[in-house]
Amino acid sequence: MISAVSMALSMIVFGSIGIFRRYIPLGSATLAAARGFIGVASILVILLIIRKKPDLAAIRRKAGYLILSGAAIGINWILLFEAYERTTVAVATLCYYMAPVIAILASPLLGERLTLRKLLCAGCATFGMVCVSGVFGGSLGGEDTIGVLFGLGAAVFYASVILLNQKLREVPAYDKTVMQLFFAAVVVLPYALLAEKPSIADLTPFVILMVCIVGVLHTGIAYALYFGAMGKLPAQSAALMGYIDPMVAVILSVTVLKEPLGIAEIIGILCIFGATIAGELPSNSAKQNCTESSYHDLI
Repeated sequence: MISAVSMALSMIVFGSIGIFRRYIPLGSATLAAARGFIGVASILVILLIIRKKPDLAAIRRKAGYLILSGAAIGINWILLFEAYERTTVAVATLCYYMAPVIAILASPLLGERLTLRKLLCAGCATFGMVCVSGVFGGSLGGEDTIGVLFGLGAAVFYASVILLNQKLREVPAYDKTVMQLFFAAVVVLPYALLAEKPSIADLTPFVILMVCIVGVLHTGIAYALYFGAMGKLPAQSAALMGYIDPMVAVILSVTVLKEPLGIAEIIGILCIFGATIAGELPSNSAKQNCTESSYHDLI
């Protein structure tokens, strides 16, 4: 029961990050770098409290994959934060939620069999994404189109992280998270400093508070809850509870930000949720479950 509550709380926190992004007037790369460094510090403090030692040998063996996946996460964050700025939180989140579908389509690269059901699920989710994007309702404008493309770009990079994580199974979850967050921050920091040129004047007390919430709550605490519950819940339960995240994002988008949600978008949401849940049904192999349930490893 406690594990289920912890997992649900982590999903609720993950689902609210788009709302906080709207109140942080910093460049996406700057915010991504800050989130990474603050998240690393937060998780290290938690690891000290629970007295969990890192597996340095595993980290050294998989350093290349950790660096590569960390870089992909950094780029993924930049694109996702840009998507939140350009379109509604609901649309950005659901476009980003195409990552598991993209990972399914790319899974043959890892030697997995692409079944008819997987293809049908991918097709259904893709149709849902088109509905969510506003194409059928004629509501897709210039900035919204760019936002959708940023969201899909973020999904592509995160799908690569899902696949790379298959090479990192021997690295403990907390160790993997700390290293990937660190490399994500290191990779995006030079771009943030050169392209966005963040200024001290931008760091008002309110902005600092919002950035700390994203770094500490949405990263450190959320991942502590997530990984603490992950090992104690059945893989199927953990995967299905992951759908709390996008549902929270959609609800907050409509209720807090008052962003529009039409019939086409609702149909799209049902298609995406239905397709991805179908992909988690028990008939999937254990390997497939692992691939798709890793979606929330570093959102």
